[in-house]
Amino acid sequence: MEHLLPSLLPVVVYWLTSAIYDKLVCSKDEYRLFSEEEEQGQNAVPAKQVVLGVLKNHAFQIFLSVGYFSVMRRGRSEALGEGSYLRIGRQLAVAMLVIDAWEYFSHRLMHESQFMFRNFHRIHHHLQVPYSYGAQYVHLVDAFVSQLVGSVVSVELSGMSAATSAVFFSLLAIKSVDDHCSRWFPRTNPFHRFFRNNVAFHCVHHQVQGFKYNYSTYFLPTWDVLLGTYLPYTVEERKEGGYHIRTLKED
Repeated sequence: MEHLLPSLLPVVVYWLTSAIYDKLVCSKDEYRLFSEEEEQGQNAVPAKQVVLGVLKNHAFQIFLSVGYFSVMRRGRSEALGEGSYLRIGRQLAVAMLVIDAWEYFSHRLMHESQFMFRNFHRIHHHLQVPYSYGAQYVHLVDAFVSQLVGSVVSVELSGMSAATSAVFFSLLAIKSVDDHCSRWFPRTNPFHRFFRNNVAFHCVHHQVQGFKYNYSTYFLPTWDVLLGTYLPYTVEERKEGGYHIRTLKED
């Protein structure tokens, strides 16, 4: 049963978080980063197609994840004992650094290779104004290379157990939903208040002017800053309500 946890729990968390954002949070216009007209005019796929695409992705993810944890990770459970929480903290920190690096370079590859972008990654950018539940609206090959392989590498290099992996993957699900919610909560949302890599950062990437910038996903924009692909921006209030993003491209 423990090996089913990292396969099923993140999917449940993803849809619960998406439902909360979509029905309770994102329905409030005063937090919008884009107007309704921008959302309707810039997105190339209807919401129903996005939901079906994510469900297909999750079925693929569950199938491979169950196989990995039941075969490759069998017998690697960890019992809590003295120093366990410190060890788990170290494992989570290592996994965060690994997944950030993997996501940056695989994501950048998907953009800079015309073949990879045209055949695999373009589907995700059909949503120029992202939906919270569209965070994992990606091609299966893109999902495998960027998300599934990256997750396995993070687990292997950090040494996490299946139970710790379930917590880590659930955190990734929450953060990815938040990064695609297209709403700004600077005072109440800790991701928006304290993280430099937040929903505004990622929305810049989904816009035309940010297409070759802000590749980092999840936690830190380290690789964007180090390798010159960080596009600075400000979030400003609209006169008619809500917010908008203004990029500050440096010459």
